[in-house]
Amino acid sequence: MILRPIDAIFVNPEKRLYVIYLRGELWQLSRMKISNDAWQRRQPYNGDINSLYLSRNQTIADPILAQKLRTLNLPEAVRGSTLTRFEAWWEVHGFEWLKQLINHGQSPLAAHQSSTPLPLTSSENSDQTALKSEPVVNTINDSSTDSVESVDIFADMLTDLSNEIRYHRS
Repeated sequence: MILRPIDAIFVNPEKRLYVIYLRGELWQLSRMKISNDAWQRRQPYNGDINSLYLSRNQTIADPILAQKLRTLNLPEAVRGSTLTRFEAWWEVHGFEWLKQLINHGQSPLAAHQSSTPLPLTSSENSDQTALKSEPVVNTINDSSTDSVESVDIFADMLTDLSNEIRYHRS
């Protein structure tokens, strides 16, 4: 069965950096910030894949980058797992997990999980502690124009994903 490509955020605690899993390719960000600017300066990740762990927070606060990287609100069971374990889970359970969420009217997109600025959650603190860096508060732009545009962007992304799941042929 052909699997839906996935985007995910990983952390490398040894090098203190984020690594983006973009449809099977690994890209490291130049600094500990997930933003469109950091994405523009990305480099291919050539480090040890056994040092990568799935970030507990898959939400991208930057609406421009969130439109490019369609990260999902993955189940607790796989958060913090190694890259190899995550890929194995996605291959076996990914499609059924997505289908089940869509059928229950829920959005799997991480961007839909919060609509107001929030402080770091305990899972985000775990990522930051593992990276031994200062905690960073992720916020969503609350300018009325930008938030309306980002809601439309995410609604379109969810519609595309829902159609893909509903009309998938095994």
